[in-house]
Amino acid sequence: MKQEPRVGVFVCSCGTNIGGVVNVQEVVEYAKTIPRVVHADCNLYTCSEAGLTAIKESVRKHSLNRVVVASCTPRTHEPLFRAACKEAGLNPYLFEMANIREHDSWVHPHEHGKATEKAKDIVKMAVAKATLLEPQTEPEVEVKNSSLVVGGGVAGMTAALSMATQGFKVYLVEKEKEPGGMAQKLYRLYPTLAEASEVVEPLIELVKSHRNVELATSTTLKEISGYIGNFRAVLTGPEGDREVDVGTIIVALGSSNYTPPKGLYEHGVNDHVITQRELDEKLRKGEIGKPERIVMIQCVGARKGEIRPSELEAFPKSDTAELLRKILKARKEEGWPYCSRICCMNAIKNAILVKQKSPETDIVILFSDLRVYKEYEDFYRMARDLEVRFIRHIEEARPEIIQTSDGKLQVMAYDALSGTEANFPAEWVVLSTPLVPSKDEIVLARMLKIPIATDGFLMEAHLKLRPVDTNVDGVFIAGTVSGPKDVSESIISGEAAAARASILMGNKKVKTEAITAVVNEDLCIGCGLCEEICPYGAPRIEEGKSKVREILCRGCGSCAAECPKLAITMRHYGNDQILAQVKALLIPGNPKEVGNDD
Repeated sequence: MKQEPRVGVFVCSCGTNIGGVVNVQEVVEYAKTIPRVVHADCNLYTCSEAGLTAIKESVRKHSLNRVVVASCTPRTHEPLFRAACKEAGLNPYLFEMANIREHDSWVHPHEHGKATEKAKDIVKMAVAKATLLEPQTEPEVEVKNSSLVVGGGVAGMTAALSMATQGFKVYLVEKEKEPGGMAQKLYRLYPTLAEASEVVEPLIELVKSHRNVELATSTTLKEISGYIGNFRAVLTGPEGDREVDVGTIIVALGSSNYTPPKGLYEHGVNDHVITQRELDEKLRKGEIGKPERIVMIQCVGARKGEIRPSELEAFPKSDTAELLRKILKARKEEGWPYCSRICCMNAIKNAILVKQKSPETDIVILFSDLRVYKEYEDFYRMARDLEVRFIRHIEEARPEIIQTSDGKLQVMAYDALSGTEANFPAEWVVLSTPLVPSKDEIVLARMLKIPIATDGFLMEAHLKLRPVDTNVDGVFIAGTVSGPKDVSESIISGEAAAARASILMGNKKVKTEAITAVVNEDLCIGCGLCEEICPYGAPRIEEGKSKVREILCRGCGSCAAECPKLAITMRHYGNDQILAQVKALLIPGNPKEVGNDD
């Protein structure tokens, strides 16, 4: 026999985020008057241990079979509240969340009265839906005891070794002839100035010798199919194609160094205008010598403009270029829009290395902003102690370079501190350029259905809470594939991605989201539109009817929105539940039956 809904409402003050604008107690008192609400209360922080305990105790004490929490964004806290309901013996899908922070207090900070009234409406709508919620069962799948790591740089090798030492089988795929990635080409690392080979070479030896790591060089990922716990990858290499079955995937493709176009700061015209990456190589080979002056220019191709169409033309597939044009809104301005984070530190590192070998060399670093984060402030002071000169110019008046009649370089820059133009004859001009997304990662992102962020890198599920997860269950990202990182940060992200993947494989089974599409076969005409538009490949036409593979469905609702016969609905977001919310908002006061059809 179906139970009568008994709803509990918990309103969060969220410190002053909500309570500083919304009269929380007034919203609680209002909630008590809504039909089917048998208990209402407020908390300072509902997501705290005290708040979660209050929810669990109230479920038991008041025999609640529906719970509504009015607080912040469901994206960050809904799993926490669902878990609390489950611990109290309630099906976690009998929980509904009302967002009165992002949707109310944060957008109406100066209208306290109206914000309070809006909060009441949002709570009333959530209760209306909650009364019609139904228990759901999360599908459970087995997870294979193996992982595929795409990319053999420091992040990929770290992730592979971390999982391998736990006993998991790892397939490590690297497109080059040798693993090591970009770090293998570096000379020394900041802030210790240790040789990069001291970090990279031990990792290479370990992945080559570990019994649980199968290293495939000169190999790329050709195709991928399946779902969390059961992926099938087609690898193509020197010996042809082969298939591997894995439970998880870690993408660690790395990134590329930005190459300035020919003529920018005389790059590509004068052999003595080079990038920091090229200077690194010359320092390793001892080709710099003891010049009288080196001038370094920061933020070349970074923090300005947007992604250029000429960058997109380099992508191997026109549809991939078109995808980036749509997502990133590429324009003709030179440069990439973000700060690459590592450029300032690389410039300081190379300046110190030159000074240590040639103390008499004058080194000038021209910058509009200098960013030395974390513990690297001491590294900056070390460069100052070695008499490296830092000169700030205004961003609107970027430095200019001319080549004199005798072939030497003259750098002109406006010194913002002295208010005068400074001229620097220089033997070498070094351009600090950013890390940029690689062509391979864009192609792979489309293959794996991983979203691309506005900066062109792969997007994590949540920057703070799930920094190595993606929106595709079982697929993780590590290293610079998600944005610029130094070697130590890449190693940390590799360990983090391995930990997330290992949890899945260690548990051997995983439950997936219960909010999936449902097909009414009596209404379905088998047109195939759902199969065509689904970004995850969940619907499939079989015997003239659409069949949804629940394990692949992400609950995005695209198929339900496009179905011409309204044959597809979403669990937890049924038409009756959505209409109940609309009626609750439009009908004045508190209608006795917000979910009925009158």
